[in-house]
Amino acid sequence: MKKTVRDVDVKGKKVLCRCDFNVPMKDGKITDDFRIVSSLPTINYLIENGAKVILMSHMGKPKGEAKPELSLAPVATRLSELLGKEVKFASCPTVICDHVKEIADGLQDGEVMLLENTRYRAEETKSEEPFTGELAALGELFVNDAFGTAHRDHSSTAGLARYLPAVSGFLIEKEVKFLGDAVETPERPFVAIMGGAKVGDKIPVIENLMKKVDTIIIGGGMMYTFFKAKGYEIGTSILDADSVDLSKELLAKAEAAGVKIMLPVDTVCTDDFEANNKIETFDADKMPADMMGMDIGPKTIELYKTEIAGAKTIVWNGPMGVFENPKFEAGTKAVAQAMADCDAVTIIGGGDSAAAVEQFGLKDKMTHVSTGGGASMEFLEGKVLPGIACIEEK
Repeated sequence: MKKTVRDVDVKGKKVLCRCDFNVPMKDGKITDDFRIVSSLPTINYLIENGAKVILMSHMGKPKGEAKPELSLAPVATRLSELLGKEVKFASCPTVICDHVKEIADGLQDGEVMLLENTRYRAEETKSEEPFTGELAALGELFVNDAFGTAHRDHSSTAGLARYLPAVSGFLIEKEVKFLGDAVETPERPFVAIMGGAKVGDKIPVIENLMKKVDTIIIGGGMMYTFFKAKGYEIGTSILDADSVDLSKELLAKAEAAGVKIMLPVDTVCTDDFEANNKIETFDADKMPADMMGMDIGPKTIELYKTEIAGAKTIVWNGPMGVFENPKFEAGTKAVAQAMADCDAVTIIGGGDSAAAVEQFGLKDKMTHVSTGGGASMEFLEGKVLPGIACIEEK
């Protein structure tokens, strides 16, 4: 079991806390502060227990350059509002400089500062010096609470554990508990719902879950690759051509293992992705050659709702269709609503699925919504996540 902030004395110590403040922005404004809000329990605990709090995060992909549009300044403003106290923003194009060190050295117990985007430094994504050492020199203890980047071996996620005692924050503790319990000790029936576009991205996850789940529900763009594997016409639908044979193998493996893989029995199609002049629903094996699949159909929705209603543990990663377009949101919305209505432990694996439950106003109806799409996928795949492996054991 990994140590958390509860297991160490933080009073009077300069605590480097890695959060995931990689939030969506538009015209310099934060459009969704879910990840910031998710970090508050750990930050408040550090404040209340007298730590000198030094927060770190990345935003976007500045690729080692100081890009003003990817500054964390708006995050500092929002955090100050949420915490009800000033968060000192350490503006610096190189993240660490004499000015930043002065702010850190001047922190009083319970005060908070936020460093600039860690990816302004090219060394960050390679966990290289001198950046890792420069960060470490600011603090006495490292708290990793950035589940969204726990699958990355970066200076500010795993590298700091080479220098400082490392513990987890409450968000990582929560993520590991829900995802870990779901995979290792699920209440059954255990249903995994897999959507999204590329089968290739999900195959390792599906293969790992196949050893643990009772049912795998397939939707999203990847369903057309499975249709192709079954010899169906898929028209102009998205196709992961490199994964057609792998899809056949997966279906065969599932049958041999006694795991039920549910594929859509009908699909909503359009004649044109942009115009959507003509929208029709066809059985899975009856798609016309000049149409493109965009969502699961109504018969499939009913089948999936029934399966979800009987489940006791559900993990969902990937939408059922192009839910961003209201014309093709029905499948994703129905799955989200069915999960909200059932009495299972419901876990949303971040990414587009998290965006969907937020869009439909159902986030609070789920047991747990992960803050990390890529990290949750790799966790479900059974991979070791560097940002968690580096945390000390109790």
